[in-house]
Amino acid sequence: MPVCVGVLALQGAFTAHEHALAGLGVATAQVRTPSDLAGVDALVMPGGESTTMSRLLETSGMFDDLKARLIDGMPVFGTCAGMILLASDVLDGRPDQRSFGVIDITVQRNGYGRQVDSFETDIDVVGFAAPFHAVFIRAPKVVAAGPGVNVLASHDGVPVLALQGHVMVASFHPELTADDRLHALFLNDNGFLQHNELSRS
Repeated sequence: MPVCVGVLALQGAFTAHEHALAGLGVATAQVRTPSDLAGVDALVMPGGESTTMSRLLETSGMFDDLKARLIDGMPVFGTCAGMILLASDVLDGRPDQRSFGVIDITVQRNGYGRQVDSFETDIDVVGFAAPFHAVFIRAPKVVAAGPGVNVLASHDGVPVLALQGHVMVASFHPELTADDRLHALFLNDNGFLQHNELSRS
């Protein structure tokens, strides 16, 4: 059966993720409702504002359905705010902010500073022959990672790309570059791509 990868389209730079995925040859769909969610095999959760996204997930009626799918093993790739929403513990979050708790990391919102502190840097990713250019915008910082978390890249000794089972997270914005290797890595590791070299070149 053809694979359809959903992109959470409540807020944030979701169209850039769609373009990256489509360029790798997979069908994509914007996810805004529980019925949208039911039609996808995997999900990308983009950057944005995590408290706003948490609230929109509640008001759209998607939060509980999405949590059930994630617990059931649906592959998910969360970037920036998406990382915050997937984390097991969120420091300095709003009291009403909920996260899915499906990857064993503790994150600090805006851990790298505010918008004016945004930066770009090259990072080494496990298995990649060349560095990946990472764009950090109001990025969350991983304060702690559990023993089951596989850290794939770090910046100044702090994890910025991690994997645990079917959950992959990045504290930066891979969709804002022309480099699709991280999207390919996510797809390949979940069996959605046929050619392993797409994720490793």
